[in-house]
Amino acid sequence: MPQINAYDITKIRNDFPVLNQKVHDKPLIYLDNAATTQKPQSVINAITQYYETINANIHRGLHTLADKATWQFENSRSALAKFINAQAPEQVIFTRGVTEAINLVARSYGAKFLKAGDEVLISTLEHHSNIVPWQLICDEKGAILKIIPISDDGEIIYEEYIKLLSEKVKIVSIVHVSNALGIVNPVNQMIQDAHKYGAVVLVDGAQAASHLPIDVQTLDADFYALSAHKFYGPTGIGALYGKHDILDSMNPYMGGGEMIKEVTFAGTTYNELPYKFEAGTPNIADTIAMSHALDYITKIGKGNIASHEDALLHYATGKLLEIPNLQIFGNVNDKVSVISFLVKGIHPQDMGIILDSEGVAVRTGHHCTQPLMARLGISGTVRASFAMYNTFEEIDTLVFGIHKAVKMLQ
Repeated sequence: MPQINAYDITKIRNDFPVLNQKVHDKPLIYLDNAATTQKPQSVINAITQYYETINANIHRGLHTLADKATWQFENSRSALAKFINAQAPEQVIFTRGVTEAINLVARSYGAKFLKAGDEVLISTLEHHSNIVPWQLICDEKGAILKIIPISDDGEIIYEEYIKLLSEKVKIVSIVHVSNALGIVNPVNQMIQDAHKYGAVVLVDGAQAASHLPIDVQTLDADFYALSAHKFYGPTGIGALYGKHDILDSMNPYMGGGEMIKEVTFAGTTYNELPYKFEAGTPNIADTIAMSHALDYITKIGKGNIASHEDALLHYATGKLLEIPNLQIFGNVNDKVSVISFLVKGIHPQDMGIILDSEGVAVRTGHHCTQPLMARLGISGTVRASFAMYNTFEEIDTLVFGIHKAVKMLQ
């Protein structure tokens, strides 16, 4: 069985209290990390500490608690900017997550700059959150939504992408890592080629942030969206990175407090970045706690995490392919630690129920990628997704559970 040198898996697991429990009298084996990752104790403590010792609104108050809350809130912005190598913290706009970030771009940038006949490109791999907002704005503006096709293995057919690019394409919105298959898209090259035609590019980084190094300057991404709960942070908080000049050119997404400089009945002047896009009282506690998730990842080391997850992926892939009639979808070289599979004759939900009886948590269904499933000719899959705290022994239990399901259902 593979071993990762200098990677203290026992210590890491002890930092995640939710893992220390049983499900159906079996030790919990949590393999649904692509849906949401578990939270280290430091993140949980940060949320509790905020409500126990601060609990004040930000930016507007002069008293001590408001000052502490504001400092910690803005420190999280700076930490996330550093995490993705943004040029400046004000390029990081806090949202509820990637879904809101994509909607913000569609409603603010798209509504202002798209016109009838313009084209928006997305891929067959996209999550519904990177499909529906573009359908809505294209319908409203008379723009045309075009789809980048994929191969039978789930990889973007790059020559077809190049054929779709033209001066009519104003926006390319592409997932960095497929949530359903784990495939890593060639976003570096896709951005370069889109820029040749003057298109702006939004990258959905929901699945990439916990697995891959993110450098928005090297990518030259115009927008990059993240969700904290995908990288060991709280739910309900995420961010949109944008290039400064593009963000400046956009209208506010919502109106209210914080996003204004001055309001009169005759008119309103808007606040500077990033506050122009952050109307209302934000999710302060979870925003502060997000920085502790970033600290935790940095402490373990993204390279160390990636090596561990890559070893888990290769070990699990080999074990699963030994099972008769099991097919892995998206079994390509460039992917993160996600395995989407089916066993012939067994419905994914039935497989998921039996695995749950063994304490193994996986995701079943279409994974909010119904067009992708239709392209693959299936209705859904079983998805096992691995994180820094998973072990090779847990994979063995997953394999045992699959064999159990085969004996029961075939």
